Amino acid sequence: MKKIILLLSIIVLNLHTNAQESAIKYGHKVKTLETTIQTLYNVVSGPQGEKRDWDLYKYLFLQDAKLIPSRKNEEGYYITRYMSPSDYISISETWLIENGFFEKEIHRTVDIFGNIAHVFSTYESYQNETDLKPYMSGLKSIQLFFDGFRWWIVNIYWTQETEDNPIPVEYLPRSRY
Repeated sequence: MKKIILLLSIIVLNLHTNAQESAIKYGHKVKTLETTIQTLYNVVSGPQGEKRDWDLYKYLFLQDAKLIPSRKNEEGYYITRYMSPSDYISISETWLIENGFFEKEIHRTVDIFGNIAHVFSTYESYQNETDLKPYMSGLKSIQLFFDGFRWWIVNIYWTQETEDNPIPVEYLPRSRY
């Protein structure tokens, strides 16, 4: 029994130490709503062949957070998919490294009440940082939670812009309309 308690104590201490190390390394990237959203875009972006900082990516999210892309299926109905941050990494890591991907926020609206925030973030996606025209754009609904020390992403729900589903003017920078 003493061995089990000792083992559990070591595991808890190790988890606590890892959390402290992450806070020291990444804490400044989640102190404000601005830095949290900026980090979200920066951490998935990078040139072909560049590995992403997935520890930082996971650090952005509250436990049990969901990423929820939506799209039209073959029958023309919108559907959603629910993923954890780890699911997203498993699905996209190889593609991001093989192809290069840069996602840029071009407009944001923010509503905050107490310790919760809702951000509508309009994005454009590029294969290379120097590309002039995006190959994809869309709108993310990002829900965040402030615990008194930092911002946590609770959910990201998004859809791509299409010809029959253009981004509304109120979610575009003035230069685009």
